[in-house]
Amino acid sequence: MSLLLKNISLSLADFTLEVDVEMHRHVTAVFGPSGSGKTSLLDLIAGLRAARSAFIQLDDRTLTDTTQKIFVPTYQRGIGYVPQDLALFPHLSVRRNLLYGCKSGGANDPSFRFDHVAEVLEIQPLISRGVTELSGGEKQRVALARALLASPRLLLLDEPLASLDASLKAKIIPYLARVRDEFRIPMLCVTHDRFEALALADEIVVLVDGQVRQTGPVSEVFTRPASAEVARLVAVETLQPGSIMNINEGLATVSVNRVTLTALAPPTASREVFVCIRGEDVVLQHDTVTTSSVRNRLPARVVSLHPEGALVRVELDAGFPLFALVTRAASAELALHDGKAITAFIKAPAVHLVPR
Repeated sequence: MSLLLKNISLSLADFTLEVDVEMHRHVTAVFGPSGSGKTSLLDLIAGLRAARSAFIQLDDRTLTDTTQKIFVPTYQRGIGYVPQDLALFPHLSVRRNLLYGCKSGGANDPSFRFDHVAEVLEIQPLISRGVTELSGGEKQRVALARALLASPRLLLLDEPLASLDASLKAKIIPYLARVRDEFRIPMLCVTHDRFEALALADEIVVLVDGQVRQTGPVSEVFTRPASAEVARLVAVETLQPGSIMNINEGLATVSVNRVTLTALAPPTASREVFVCIRGEDVVLQHDTVTTSSVRNRLPARVVSLHPEGALVRVELDAGFPLFALVTRAASAELALHDGKAITAFIKAPAVHLVPR
C-alpha cells in the first residue's frame, strides 16, 4: 500500500491539522494523545470531512485534490471504517448490520464472503442476536466484520480498543492480528496505547496538536524517539537531562547529575541533551561481574517496586532516577525490596540522546 497525504490543512478548535506524510507499510499506527487530530485525519481520508487544502492518494488513485477540485465520495473510496463508537444500528440484528456492509460490494469479492469473514472473527453464534444483546468485545468484532464485508482497499480503525477493559483488549488484539494476516488489507489504526501500536503496527506516525512529530518503523520510534516530547508519549521510562562531556570514536561520555554514562554519539552537535533509557534495557544483578562488554555499570538502590501484570517496574536511585522493567520471577530471584543495593547494567546503544 501507498497512502500519500500532502498539503493537509484543516482548521480545528484549538489548532490547525497540518500533515505531509507518505505511508508504505502494511499496518500504520497514528499515535498521539487525545485531541491531537488523529480522528480528524481519518475522517479526511475516508471522505467524511473536507479540508481547506488536501491531496490524498491511495496507491495510484487520487481521492482528494483541492487544487484540482477532486473529491471522491465516501462510498466510492473503497475504504472500510470502524469508528470509535462502532456506529452499529441498534434496531437491527447482527445479520442485518453485516448485510448492510455487503451492500457496498463486499459480496462480490470471494475473499470477503460472508461466511469466511464470520468464521475468521468467530461471530457465527452472534448472527441471530440483536446488537443490544452483545458485549463490548462482541460489538467490536461485528463492527470489524461489517467493515470487511465492504471489500475495502484500506481499513481505518479509530481507537479500536479504547472502550474495552484490559482483559477484553487482550482478547480482541488477536482478532485484529488475524484480520491483518488473513485478509492482507492495509490498515491505518488510531491509538494512544503503545501496547496496541507495538502489537499490531509496522510503522507509526506520531501526531501532536495537529503536527507530525516523528514517523518510522514502530521499533525505531519507540527505542529512538526524535525528541523528549515523543519520548514521553511513547513512555520511555527514564528521561533525564544531561550534558555531553566528550565524543571519541563514535561514543559520547554524558554527565547526568554527576553520574557518567557512555552512549552512542548523536548526529546533532548539541551538547545539552536528554538521556532516554527504556526500562527493558536495564539489566539488574548483584555486583559479581568483573568483566563485561556492557559500558554502563551503575551502583544503585531500590526506591520502590510497582507490579505491572507479569512485570515489575523497579524505581532506582543510581545518582539519578532510573527505571528498570523485570519479570516477577527475576524480582523474586534477586530478592528486590525497598532499599536493596543492586547494580544496573545498560549497554551504550540503549542510552539514546536527543537534543534539548
